Amino acid sequence: MFTGIIAAVGDVAEVIRSAGGISLRIDAGSLQLDDVALGDSIAVNGVCLTVVSLHTKSFDVDVSQETLSCVAGFERGGAVNLEKALRLADRLGGHLVSGHVDGVGVVERFEPMGDNRLLEVALPPDLGKYVARKGSIAVDGVSLTVNEVSATRFTANLIPHTIANTNFAALRPGARVNIEIDLLARYVERMVFAQSTRP
Repeated sequence: MFTGIIAAVGDVAEVIRSAGGISLRIDAGSLQLDDVALGDSIAVNGVCLTVVSLHTKSFDVDVSQETLSCVAGFERGGAVNLEKALRLADRLGGHLVSGHVDGVGVVERFEPMGDNRLLEVALPPDLGKYVARKGSIAVDGVSLTVNEVSATRFTANLIPHTIANTNFAALRPGARVNIEIDLLARYVERMVFAQSTRP
């Protein structure tokens, strides 16, 4: 589990393709790796990935074809948001994020609003029903509060701190971003479905 509070911005240093997916070497930037062990989870642009190799200032992960089919942002040289897995004693500053991306959205607007930025993202058609006004959503692993939502898009307000401490400074209209809906929405739908199909 993660919180959606980004610890560092790294970059994709190397991409190696294989029949089963890709292997990535991630330059960890300012993320401290001294307490990271093989097998630990690190969210990379919101995607929970397992550390398979460690280096002084970088780590390697494998990404399956299944994961690649529903995520974006793993191009060589691209900046990526990084967060180590949540420990039970950690403060929960954002919201509970699983690192299981639900789909890829497209940035429609990213424009100044005073010192802040307005972010508008078009959602995949099947995800709009899970997003609620003033609810939580993760975009490239960043915990955001939804300002407005329709069937096909949502907006969020980004403060300067968020922009300065994530890879969002490089966002432009047309950019593809990883979307994770709030965990509660998934379970509510499942419970409602189970109730409606009960004999």
